[in-house]
Amino acid sequence: MASVCVRHPGGYRDDRLEIDFERRLVLIDSQVVNLTRKEYELLSALAAQAGRTIPHIALLERVWGYKSGTRTRTLDVHICRVRKKLASAGRDYIETIFGVGARFQAWDECDEAPAGTQGC
Repeated sequence: MASVCVRHPGGYRDDRLEIDFERRLVLIDSQVVNLTRKEYELLSALAAQAGRTIPHIALLERVWGYKSGTRTRTLDVHICRVRKKLASAGRDYIETIFGVGARFQAWDECDEAPAGTQGC
């Protein structure tokens, strides 16, 4: 059976991961993923811009309201937590672009995980 990837304004869905922006719901392998408010906001901010690198400062401003010039490990810690909560798929979806930001890697081919992802 062919894999299905769906990206739309209301969320993202493929064979393993579903993110429903309207219901603020995340499922991995049909199981609910319990994310904190900030973890969800981070994941949804990345998924809404799938395939695009979002600079660290833009994520810090959007999710935490931090201003330019703020130095913190908050983003790295939260990315690591989201990856862990997404289990083995976490490393497939969230890529760290060192010194720049982060990127949500949608499954373009859906039959295989995206290449070039980084761990926590």
